[in-house]
Amino acid sequence: MSRIWTRASVRIFAVFVLIVGLVAGAYLGINRGTSSHDTTVTVQYAGDPLDPVEEQRAQHDAANGYRQERMRDEASRSASRDAKRKAEEGNAAAAEVAQDADKAAEQNKSGSSSGDVGPIPTSCKQYTGNRAVGCTLMLQAGFQIDQMACLDKLWTRESGWNQHASNPSGAYGIPQALPGDKMATYGSDWQDNPATQIKWGLSYIKSKYGTPCDAWQHSEDTGWY
Repeated sequence: MSRIWTRASVRIFAVFVLIVGLVAGAYLGINRGTSSHDTTVTVQYAGDPLDPVEEQRAQHDAANGYRQERMRDEASRSASRDAKRKAEEGNAAAAEVAQDADKAAEQNKSGSSSGDVGPIPTSCKQYTGNRAVGCTLMLQAGFQIDQMACLDKLWTRESGWNQHASNPSGAYGIPQALPGDKMATYGSDWQDNPATQIKWGLSYIKSKYGTPCDAWQHSEDTGWY
């Protein structure tokens, strides 16, 4: 009797195991189908086209970036052109200044002024007596040393730099003031002091002609100043 029940029990257990296996297989098959479906859905979602608004915005941003890059390139080229132009202008200006300096140096080397009045002095030490006083006072009055050549010729013609020189018309002194007492505005010693006469004469030249060379040119043209 026990052997019979044992065999029956084995059969029942084997059937139970088979049923459990079938159920488990069916369950696993369902899960695999579901997982495969989920993966397919995910892939399809990832491959969907962009939203039209987002796509337009992306295109607009790309176009703006391209335009900005071109603007930066153009600004860089423009700055380079401006720098080159300014450099060329600076070189031209420097060449012009150098040319003017060469001309001035050549004039000094030759020792003649533009009016061909004679050697241009380099210092008042080249003069003596009333001429040395005149040169010093001329510089103090604001004239350049090259004006002394003109002043020397002018007052050599007028008075020979003699503070007591006079003529019948009433002109007097180194600058031949007419009348002579005009020079009293620079000192009561105007009749004898060459410095007083020279100061008045330089003031007269500056106010009426501008420079001794202009006064000399007028004297050349008319015979008086």
